[in-house]
Amino acid sequence: MPLDSLRILKAHGYKITLPRKQVLNVLEEAQKPVSPYLIQDILRQQGKYLNHVTIYRILDLFCRLNLAHRMLLSGEFVKCGLGNIKGCHRFIVCRGCGAFQEFADEGLCHEETAFAENLGFHTEHHFSESSGLCASCHKKESGEQEDARRERA
Repeated sequence: MPLDSLRILKAHGYKITLPRKQVLNVLEEAQKPVSPYLIQDILRQQGKYLNHVTIYRILDLFCRLNLAHRMLLSGEFVKCGLGNIKGCHRFIVCRGCGAFQEFADEGLCHEETAFAENLGFHTEHHFSESSGLCASCHKKESGEQEDARRERA
C-alpha cells in the first residue's frame, strides 16, 4: 500500500479505514481501469465484502483528493500515478487491450486555459483522455487486416 496515499488521506482529515485500504490496494494492483463492480468482485475473490455503494463513495473521495481518476470514456477508475506533478492529467487508453498511460503536460494545460479564457470561460479543472491502439494492438490489428486483404485477393 502506497504510504503517500495514506498520508494524503490523513492530511485531509480522513481516517485510514479498512475499506479505503482495500479499494486502494485493488486500484494499486490493477493493470487497467476497473469498475466499482469489478472492485467488489476482486475483493469477494479475496474473501472480503464491500457494498458497491461504499466502493463508489470511496472512489469519489479518492478522486476529490486526486488519488484516483474516473476515466471519461468507460466510467472506470484508475489510481493516480502522477501525484503532484504539475500539469493537467491526461490519459491514453488502448481500445484493444485496455492498457493506459497517464501523463501531465503543464504547457498544454496553460494553452487550454488561455483558449477557454478567450471564449470567456474560467477553467477550474482539465481532464482529457485519448482512445486508440497501443503499439502491440496496432501491430496485431494491422497484421489481421493485411491477412484479410490477402485472403480476399
